[in-house]
Amino acid sequence: MTPEILKLFPEAIFKYKFEDFENYNLKLKKYIYELQKVDKEGIHKSNKGGWHFPPFNLKIADTIQQKFALALKKYILNTFQNLGWKTENKDVQIEMWAIINKENDFNLLHIHRNAFLSAAYYVQTPKNCGKFLTEHPNTAKTYHYPEIENHNELNAIAAGVEVSEGDLIIFPGYLPHKVPENKSNMDRIVISFNVNIK
Repeated sequence: MTPEILKLFPEAIFKYKFEDFENYNLKLKKYIYELQKVDKEGIHKSNKGGWHFPPFNLKIADTIQQKFALALKKYILNTFQNLGWKTENKDVQIEMWAIINKENDFNLLHIHRNAFLSAAYYVQTPKNCGKFLTEHPNTAKTYHYPEIENHNELNAIAAGVEVSEGDLIIFPGYLPHKVPENKSNMDRIVISFNVNIK
């Protein structure tokens, strides 16, 4: 007996390879380390250890952070189109920040409230620095389920995405996500951002 399986409410994660990422990453890495020199403490959000910077100033003309934000537009637009969202005459707003995780640093499970989309862009990803990990947004499903015999997409409660430098992952802001410990002795550098429509 083979039923018709109706997947009515899929959760999508969009993974892109950023165009000309090698050039961008050299400049972004320099910019982020300069920020860290000025503000060694950073702020504390989901990070355990590591360094989390407040939002970038994206209004300064001809800066690497502004150029990067402008280059992101086509990926954000493509995501909107795949989701079937209206884009014409919409004011798309981005809030962006950087995170450096040193050896054994990690980020706790969290969501980005008040954001339609969230994203992670990978500037530096040494071997064993950690995947992008996500859990099912339906908390009832993650806490109460029968014993699983055959793992598949219908019973999955958690998933991991392998990442490398230049990868851009865009996902719903409500999707719970986290970062495991950086098992490398090199820094893991990520730029995260939220996308809203006003």
